[in-house]
Amino acid sequence: MTDTLPRIVGTRELDRLVVRFAGDSGDGMQLTGDRFTSASAFFGNDLATLPEFPAEIRAPQGTLAGVSAFQVQVSDHDITTPGDAPNVLVAMNPAALRKELPHLEVGGTVIVNQDAFMERNLAKAGYEGDPLEDGTLDNYTLFKVPMTTITKEVCKELGVKPRDAERSKNFFALGLVSWLYGRPTQPTLDWIEAKFKRQRLVADANSAAFKAGMAFGETAELFDFNYEVRPAALKPGTYTHVNGNTALSWGLVAASQQAKVPLFLGSYPITPASDILHELSQRKNFGVRTLQAEDEIAAICSALGASFGGNLGVTTTSGPGVALKSETIGLAVSLELPLLIINIQRGGPSTGLPTKTESADLMQAMYGRHGESPVPIVAAYSPSQCFFAAIEAARIALKYRTPVFLLSDGYLANGSEPWCLPDIASLPDLAVEFATVPNHTNDDGSEVFWPYLRDPETMARPWAVPGTPELTHRIGGIEKEDGTGNINYESDNHGHMVKLRNDRIAHIANDISATMLEGDIEDAELLVVGWGSTWGAIVSAMTRVRKEGHKMAHAHITHLNPLPKDLGDILRSYRKVIVPEMNMGQLCRILRAEFLVDAQSISKVQGVPFTAAELHHHIIGALDD
Repeated sequence: MTDTLPRIVGTRELDRLVVRFAGDSGDGMQLTGDRFTSASAFFGNDLATLPEFPAEIRAPQGTLAGVSAFQVQVSDHDITTPGDAPNVLVAMNPAALRKELPHLEVGGTVIVNQDAFMERNLAKAGYEGDPLEDGTLDNYTLFKVPMTTITKEVCKELGVKPRDAERSKNFFALGLVSWLYGRPTQPTLDWIEAKFKRQRLVADANSAAFKAGMAFGETAELFDFNYEVRPAALKPGTYTHVNGNTALSWGLVAASQQAKVPLFLGSYPITPASDILHELSQRKNFGVRTLQAEDEIAAICSALGASFGGNLGVTTTSGPGVALKSETIGLAVSLELPLLIINIQRGGPSTGLPTKTESADLMQAMYGRHGESPVPIVAAYSPSQCFFAAIEAARIALKYRTPVFLLSDGYLANGSEPWCLPDIASLPDLAVEFATVPNHTNDDGSEVFWPYLRDPETMARPWAVPGTPELTHRIGGIEKEDGTGNINYESDNHGHMVKLRNDRIAHIANDISATMLEGDIEDAELLVVGWGSTWGAIVSAMTRVRKEGHKMAHAHITHLNPLPKDLGDILRSYRKVIVPEMNMGQLCRILRAEFLVDAQSISKVQGVPFTAAELHHHIIGALDD
């Protein structure tokens, strides 16, 4: 007798889940991961993401070099990383399985597009046999799903050609994983409708594939359970999920509005900074002006020219672009004009690893210019904090009339997390007073404008917009005389100006926040010092270490030049200091030189961020030493 009763699938609760979507660069894995993330954000989970892109623009289809991946951790509690190892791997082809399987936890779940595991694709991925049948996956829970076949079938009745229908298989995978892990469906369906409303057939195909994935999970007798990660207990407020480049862009707009100074971006596209140009080009309603220049030098020169004209000039780039901009940054130091140089760091040297992350440009920001040309440096530490880092960098630039480096990296730029939108009233007042009248009286009683006559509190010179009556003045790159701004080649004057420029930047230490310090501040022997995107992994590792009964403290530095005034005393109060960095120990070298402490470097330069497990291992090792 045929059993006609509906199949009952139980639901189990999880406190966290890490999913990694992987496939060919044309399989839409970034979109799939982004939609899963959006649905999880809508549901109320805390989350963190790690998109990973192939370095080649279009690697050969089906090869390891062409694999694109997106990892997301969702949880019912506060998290700071996208997870050390995925619980679930969705692999759309053999290359994705071969490349990404080492990341998966032992015993994890593997969901594969069975249709892609044909002899030709297996050979491209370097498999001699079929990993779905030869025992390769015996230590994992394997689900083989004919995603391509089912997607083509459900799209056939819509009139979609098989080759076009195949492009929707990522939405089938999204539907299946959304059912398996209890994600809300309507936000995805609404997004498909809005995104493809002018391409009716594409919208219908994607919706049909998504629903087919959901139905397959419900009706196929593969899954005994589905799972749910409950919403996190987040503080009240209006939330969005945001990546670092978007948050940074919004921070620049907010700074411009708070300063009541127009924002100008001069930029040349470069991975992974280009999205800032894309985002700001859509914000003309806030008075933002953007210029896609013909090269990096033109980009920063246009931004510096905009600052000369009374704008907040900004240029965005990555490490290779900073190298080209260095002469103009030196000019901005001499001119003493506000300018933001935003470096979204990536792996180097030279072209290096365009789509991979690294934080190895600190020394470049500190010293990568001709002569003694100090500039303040601010570093963001999480995707949403990029918003506040941008405002802080702008505050320093505007108040102290100086170029400022703002350092982010590819991990922060592309990673996303929930963000509670701040109250506008809580943002700092960045109002700028431009010079409007002469500021010096000559011996003959005539009044003139001296461009380098300084504010006694900030040591900043006045900012005069060209064309302001009676404020004719000259500035430039040749050494100036303090006060008048006249050209002066005298040795004593040059020594005075070099020292003055150095003291002016050092003086900013009086106007920055104290060192961010957490953990067992009073009674720990070990201090972990971080900067930039190491923050999430350090915080997660510290939680594990302290749960195991060990004591440690964590200092995270957002102002890298000048350093916080309390930092030296903090470093000297701990017996052991370790500094995890995604470089060969650049901040560690600075701390040892500046404060004469025996700080020890923990380096990682593999194009990927630290995991909490890696840092947990290093911290325990340091505690046991």
